[in-house]
Amino acid sequence: MPSVLIEVRQKYSIEVELGIMEAVHSALREAFKIKPNDRNLRLVVHDAHRFQCPPESKKPEFVTLITIDCFVGRSLEAKRLLYKAIVNNLEPFGVPKDHIMIILREIPADNFGIRGGQAACDVDLGFNVDV
Repeated sequence: MPSVLIEVRQKYSIEVELGIMEAVHSALREAFKIKPNDRNLRLVVHDAHRFQCPPESKKPEFVTLITIDCFVGRSLEAKRLLYKAIVNNLEPFGVPKDHIMIILREIPADNFGIRGGQAACDVDLGFNVDV
């Protein structure tokens, strides 16, 4: 049950925004083996002056920051697969691979409150985080 924040520097059409969100979610399903209905994604559009990026960015309007909060337990291989899948899935939207930064924050399950205020470590999640 990763929580995903996608931050961009330009306004896209609703269809493209939904496509970008699906591209990231699809990568999570592939790499972390989450369920298709396990969706907790947000996309935030910043005015360019409020989202600074490296001046050498060739297409600064496409700079994208993706922050993923998830349970501890995924292997390095699963993380590598996730990073590659995200950049590959965003390429059809014109986002250059070197304009994407992904920050993965792993949080112990006892630090997630879910399903009516229960600690995630006390809940059968229905999936394995050791992938």
